[in-house]
Amino acid sequence: MSRFKSQALNFSRNNTNNNNNKRTGVLLANLGTPAQATPSALRNYLREFLSDPRVVEIPRLLWLLILHGIILRSRPKKSAKLYQNIWTEQGSPLMVISRKQQAKVAEKLAETYGSTIPVELAMRYGQPSIAQALQTFQKNNIDNIIILPLYPQYSGPTTGSTFDAVIAEIKQWRWVPSLHFINGYHQNPLYIQALANSVAEHIKQQGKPDRLVISYHGMPQAFYDWGDPYADFCQQTSKLLVQQLEQNNTLTATDIVTCYQSRFGKAQWLTPYTENVLTQLPQDGHKNIAIISPAFSVDCLETLDEIEREYRKVYLAAGGEHYHYIAALNDNDDHIDALIDVISPYLP
Repeated sequence: MSRFKSQALNFSRNNTNNNNNKRTGVLLANLGTPAQATPSALRNYLREFLSDPRVVEIPRLLWLLILHGIILRSRPKKSAKLYQNIWTEQGSPLMVISRKQQAKVAEKLAETYGSTIPVELAMRYGQPSIAQALQTFQKNNIDNIIILPLYPQYSGPTTGSTFDAVIAEIKQWRWVPSLHFINGYHQNPLYIQALANSVAEHIKQQGKPDRLVISYHGMPQAFYDWGDPYADFCQQTSKLLVQQLEQNNTLTATDIVTCYQSRFGKAQWLTPYTENVLTQLPQDGHKNIAIISPAFSVDCLETLDEIEREYRKVYLAAGGEHYHYIAALNDNDDHIDALIDVISPYLP
């Protein structure tokens, strides 16, 4: 408690309520990654991730018994092998690319606004944590914090959970700074243009595919039925991307299919399932496809292993011939421009 009290005194002595005097910081937040591709590191990561009630919404006691009695005994070893497929000399691709995004956003903000605006990176699960990033702002007397979860399409298990973590830390502070929590950017024109650019660049290099598959991370159908708007936002992103591609004479609506990946467990999830779409396309004569996943701002396990490796096998086994994964927007310059555009309305 004493830590919070002393920081509150620093804020009150060094800052005023004048917006012109506010010191602004930007927090970029993503889902997270294990520290290493080992069973022990995965056990720690999965324990934190799967203990989040936003992620798994079944009776708490029952789920904790399943989690600690079954899942954390078997899944870490399997997951570690999957992470080993994508691990690099620099470490986790998600972390490596996220750091590049952080540096480029900071550089672009300084270039655009003529002053240094601190940019912190945080992970909802794992390190660096959201609490650590916010405490860094607190120590540096940042009193205007812009929080951008790097999930274009809002969902409770991702964006909503990030909000929970922010509030869990901030509610301990005696002095609360100005907070601007951005809950999504699925319709941002520069984000849509960046997606269209990545498709156009792929076609320039590889030619036009028979179909463009737009695959979003899935979620249980029950979440949508209970009011989570994620699926609607995904459909809106697809619609806008199709419009942009048609406007650029790149592809038409009939060339594109939207679906959902990463299904887990036996419950009904959002449909159509990506693996079912990939199995059906060759049977319909579409043997040359490209696949993109707009829900991921950074390449990670779900894109580099699930889409790039596992789904390739599914498609080729079903009779497909040419399978191309279009990378996430990562630290592409047009993606950074889109992130700056999302942040800029909240700068003083």
